[in-house]
Amino acid sequence: MLPLTRDTPKPLLKVCGKTLIEHAIDALPPEVDELILVVGYLGDKIQDFLGNNFQGKKINYIRQKEKLGTAHALALCRSFLGEDKFMMLYADDIHGKEGLCRLASRDLAISIKEVEDPRPFGVVTMDEAHKIIDIEEKPENPKSHMVSTGPMVLDGRIFEYEAEKSKSGEYYLTSAISKMIKDHAFFGEISSEWIPVGCPEDLVRAEKILSEKFY
Repeated sequence: MLPLTRDTPKPLLKVCGKTLIEHAIDALPPEVDELILVVGYLGDKIQDFLGNNFQGKKINYIRQKEKLGTAHALALCRSFLGEDKFMMLYADDIHGKEGLCRLASRDLAISIKEVEDPRPFGVVTMDEAHKIIDIEEKPENPKSHMVSTGPMVLDGRIFEYEAEKSKSGEYYLTSAISKMIKDHAFFGEISSEWIPVGCPEDLVRAEKILSEKFY
């Protein structure tokens, strides 16, 4: 995202006049009333922007001092989450509210979507009932074109499964999920809208999609 993120953390970049993190919060199901934000690079700017309460939702902040991956970031939240059910998502993609509401009705589930090139994502393999039988992060030879879009519904059982260290040195949450699905039923829930934002061109694409849809 450079040079856009030189002075601005990615979640505060804007699409249609609204920051990415605001898009994420707006899409959350109504039953979500408290947020835990794991921040790192320029995290103080995110905290200054949202404060301790945003749109009626209490916000807790946790700082990830090293970029050690999504599993490590989630593990930092364990004392806040306990054993209860929660929704996990990333703050730099745009998601449809309808799909997240359906996801929230599940016990253990992952938001999914079919893509042309699944290699940059967590690739999901399912049976006919949408029960997940395999998930693999950024594989060179994908087993399907169905990928995780990021949001998941989990509970405290996820912390019983340790993620393996990847080649990049990070600990991906999909590594822990791949172990958990052997013991517990996980399901894929089709996303109603997913706009990945990974580079400046994606911001332009997202602006075009949302402008045509809502404005």
